[in-house]
Amino acid sequence: MTDGGLGWGILATGWIAHTFAQDLQDAGLRVAAVGSRTAERAQSFADEHGIPHAHGSWAALAGDPTVDVVYVATPHPFHAEAARIALEHGKHVLVEKPFTLYAAEAEEIVALAEERGLVVLEAMWTRFLPHMTEIHQSIAAGEIGTPQVLVAEHTQALPSDPSHRMNDPELGGGALLDLGVYPISFGVDLFGLPVDVTATATFTPTGVDQRVQGVLTHEGGASTIFLAASDLAGTNRASILGTGGSIEIEHTWYTPTAYTVLDLERNVVRTSRPEVTGRGMQLQALELEALVRAGRTGGDRMPAGQSVGIMRALDAVRERIGLTYPQERRAQEHNPEGRSPEERRAAG
Repeated sequence: MTDGGLGWGILATGWIAHTFAQDLQDAGLRVAAVGSRTAERAQSFADEHGIPHAHGSWAALAGDPTVDVVYVATPHPFHAEAARIALEHGKHVLVEKPFTLYAAEAEEIVALAEERGLVVLEAMWTRFLPHMTEIHQSIAAGEIGTPQVLVAEHTQALPSDPSHRMNDPELGGGALLDLGVYPISFGVDLFGLPVDVTATATFTPTGVDQRVQGVLTHEGGASTIFLAASDLAGTNRASILGTGGSIEIEHTWYTPTAYTVLDLERNVVRTSRPEVTGRGMQLQALELEALVRAGRTGGDRMPAGQSVGIMRALDAVRERIGLTYPQERRAQEHNPEGRSPEERRAAG
């Protein structure tokens, strides 16, 4: 880390990487390099954002001495591989959600980060938005009593083209990992990891989940009721129901927005709409930088162990709906003994 702060490396060049790079730069954070599988795409991205270094491979980006932390913005099936390369080069990592494709990969990445003493943080940017911080403060202050139920949806009318990433099983397509991860992660944020999962789904002709809905039951009896759909556009609101009132989060609940606290008679107690600069993606980067400065490898808002637990919950949903990714099947074929990530790494 130089006097100019951490040097960020952007790995991949899709739309989310463009948004993240812009939010970083608008916040005064230093974007040092970009990497892609092709030098041409990396250079085009670098030219657009005024980034000093462009690399035509992931390893070259991870090996850049001006880079301290790598932001992984690849499609889901490549999150673990990209994070592993960065960690093996001694870089901290911010990994787009979902953290990995399935839980065994998440366990391996978290174990590697712990072994190297590096920060690995899931880029669940919603957790760091001001309205979410205020909502946690409201709950801690007892404004709605004891929260008992979260009802949340994430629905979008996305392309139906079979060749689109969202409809491709090889690219981790489907509503669950792209959309459902948001309400499921929110439920875990409020109530802890689930002790039981129920779910049903409908599927596209290509075999990915088009709609998935279900209930997470948490310790103590609290529940998360979630809906994710890639072919419908709903209100994208969320409600937290407590013993003394409720919190209603407006459209779109997982982006910067307003919320209202109500009492049990549905009278408005107060409404708030915190201001956010840009899209708000810089807040997760600021969290990671603060952890590095403090010499910590994990924080309270998005602990790496919880990211592993969320992947296990997503795996449980997939088990209920009968969905297995091709990469998962291939990994099982190569590890028929079911060895742990630590055992596989020790064996080389």
